[in-house]
Amino acid sequence: MTDQPGRFETLAVHAGADPDAQTGAVVPAIQLSTTFKQDGVGGLRGGYEYGRSGNPTRAALEETIAALEGGAHGLAYASGLAATQNVFYLLEPGDRLLMSDDVYGGTWRLADKVWRRYGIETDAVDLRDLDAVAAAFGAERPPRMVWIETPSNPLLKVVDISAVARLAAVAGALTVVDNTFATPYLQQPLALGADLVLHSATKYLGGHSDVIGGLVATRSDELAERLRFHQNAAGAVPGPFDCFLVMRGIRTLAVRMERASSSAATLAGWLAERSEVERVHYPGLDGHPAAELVERQMRLPGAMVSFQLGGGEAAARRFAGATRLFTLAESLGAVESLIEVPAPMTHASVADSPLAVPPSLVRLSVGIEAIEDLRADLERGFAALSR
Repeated sequence: MTDQPGRFETLAVHAGADPDAQTGAVVPAIQLSTTFKQDGVGGLRGGYEYGRSGNPTRAALEETIAALEGGAHGLAYASGLAATQNVFYLLEPGDRLLMSDDVYGGTWRLADKVWRRYGIETDAVDLRDLDAVAAAFGAERPPRMVWIETPSNPLLKVVDISAVARLAAVAGALTVVDNTFATPYLQQPLALGADLVLHSATKYLGGHSDVIGGLVATRSDELAERLRFHQNAAGAVPGPFDCFLVMRGIRTLAVRMERASSSAATLAGWLAERSEVERVHYPGLDGHPAAELVERQMRLPGAMVSFQLGGGEAAARRFAGATRLFTLAESLGAVESLIEVPAPMTHASVADSPLAVPPSLVRLSVGIEAIEDLRADLERGFAALSR
């Protein structure tokens, strides 16, 4: 849209949502057609020829994520992992990939179990350790890409995007940031030096547990052209109705993140005072070692909380199975609160890898319910530990 406002809350409502020129409809149309009439051979109307290659509804979503992330280009995919796969296509056989030692298990599985077969080697390091990052880029065969999650999944580690991106740039490597946990409302990696930013749109952007999708944004014309080629060639694109659902979710992203982040901060502080809890992972806690970085890099610390219980995995399973408002389920970022035990659930695929997570870890995705009800529900979990 022209003359887009600069403030995020307004942009989230209006980006990619110009009223329809023909009807005046304020909601972008869901264009379901798989093919488009040409005015003569090669005479495309609006640049559309076939639904896999491009679709007006998808284009509106891609415009939206580009605007929200401060990018020049956006690309939409059928899932977050489809987006990840598309980014990995930028690598060549023999390249090395440097990855956070705490990432979504599916990301590591794709890199280590699939792309390794095609000559891509993946190394996991704690990207908070800038000396370790510098050493990796100073190696005889340095990485061609660094993959950052911050806050990370599920231990909520906070990585200095600007510092890592500077080290990567000197080595001629690309910096990719999975911004799923933070969303563009809390953090904008492109402004901090990243080359690409990626989302599982299934999570906070969709926000209602009713759509699967992935998004990528970049400021680089060259990277966008390469990604667009692979997007069309591989074909893992979202359907128009899925694009509509993600755009609908994005309209309320700012208010949802404010509410959920506020509740998460309250619950994290409360959990830190419980004797049953050995450790709370939340970047907004008082005295957190990354507090200065969080304040500089993020608007708010976010709505994800994880914590370790005494009693190991058995205690974590008992706790997670006792809650009612916190639904025991994988995924995150929706209006309803979710709870899981990462070791046997979302991170089971990394049990035998450097990314293995503590078996006593419980992860919360805090939703927008009343904070008093959420805290009472977690009390059910603690009560179950004493039975």
